[in-house]
Amino acid sequence: MANFLSQSWVIDRRYALRAMGTCISLPFLECMIPLNAAEQQSAAPRRSAFIYLANGVHSLNYQITKPGKDYEFSRSLKSLEKHREVITPISGLHHPGALGRDHNCISVWLTGGQLGPTNRNTISVDQKMAEITAPHTRYPSMDVALTGPSLAWTADGVRLPPLRRCSEIFASMFEEPKGGKAAQRRNLRRKGSVLDANLDEVRQLDQRLGAADKGRMEQYLTSVREAEIRTRRADAWLDTPLPAISDADRNRTNRDIATTKAGDYFRTVYDLMVLAFQTDVTRVATFSLGGEGDAFSIPEIGITESRHQLSHHGGDPGYMEKLTNYDTFAIEQFSYFLTRLVETKDLSGTPLLGSTMALFGSGMCYGHSHGNANLPLVLAGGSDLGLTHGSHLDFNQGHFKGYQLDKPGEHYSLCSRPANPNAHMSNLLLLMAQRMGVETDRFGDSNSVIEV
Repeated sequence: MANFLSQSWVIDRRYALRAMGTCISLPFLECMIPLNAAEQQSAAPRRSAFIYLANGVHSLNYQITKPGKDYEFSRSLKSLEKHREVITPISGLHHPGALGRDHNCISVWLTGGQLGPTNRNTISVDQKMAEITAPHTRYPSMDVALTGPSLAWTADGVRLPPLRRCSEIFASMFEEPKGGKAAQRRNLRRKGSVLDANLDEVRQLDQRLGAADKGRMEQYLTSVREAEIRTRRADAWLDTPLPAISDADRNRTNRDIATTKAGDYFRTVYDLMVLAFQTDVTRVATFSLGGEGDAFSIPEIGITESRHQLSHHGGDPGYMEKLTNYDTFAIEQFSYFLTRLVETKDLSGTPLLGSTMALFGSGMCYGHSHGNANLPLVLAGGSDLGLTHGSHLDFNQGHFKGYQLDKPGEHYSLCSRPANPNAHMSNLLLLMAQRMGVETDRFGDSNSVIEV
């Protein structure tokens, strides 16, 4: 067992910086702080959440047309009106590296990377934030995807595996490991031994590989190293007490929900995210509502088609109406998340939303033509981090002749070709990274930083 006075239980910062992608749980406790380092923890926790909606939106019913404070909520965004003072709808941003590469939208949404046959992805902003927050929490991040891939990418361009089942997410964060801590520790250390042996063997093999094989082997080694780091991190946290969870919170979040009840699933995941933030299990979370090719149907509101199918509506009025209803439904669930962040207090007694930035949006705007300019985005919360809301931030203004929602062809072209080529979404991600404490003046393909 680790000796407390020797500080051998403290997680090495080098490992924390690379430890991205598993979930074990715990609130931030004084016993996690290295001796004589408590003064470094005086700042209140900062948190961020990212929610992804695949295949864009029905832009004609989503688009807000007036910039500034006096904007009117569109039909799809109406459920957010009660949160007007703590949100900023954003128009006109795009990822230059995604233009013309529609199926990479979800992959670059949080990275700003430029994927291609020879390019690997770059680190996602949530994981850049996790480099700062991981030393203080049991989990570097919480990455959930109902279907499809997660949104999170490591510094080595490796996508992190997603969590899916709500009961498993709850158990990993708030329940003792099956078989007890001793059995879990033995399993973790056995896994570590296997990884070490694996690396030794690969290093010997590496000397006999050609250039192409060495590249593929490096990707493999990156995955092994990430697994090794997560294994050591899990071992280090086994002796730290789990947070106490109320019966109400346990009943709300420790359950599995069929995907045919999308609203229950969305709200349960959002409740898990709130609970993780409240107990300081993690300070970074991502939630994908489905991948570009597999976003599910919502039978509970009469939508039996997949979101991908609805997005390729071809002007069919019935499909367009269902796509709007789908957008509205997803945004209503996001509104629920914001309400829960307002209602829930952190350890200091202040609402979580003040210390939490939440970004909702898509890597496409108009799914029918895979248009990925003028991205639909809503930034919420973070007032304690210096964000000021209440306005529609529109980067299209001054670069086009105005929204023409009565002329769909004209409007859809705005969704495919940026009106303002300098309005990069990475500028927004840079803002969020800086407000989380990341010391950088650049992220992805940023060319400035957005002020909110």
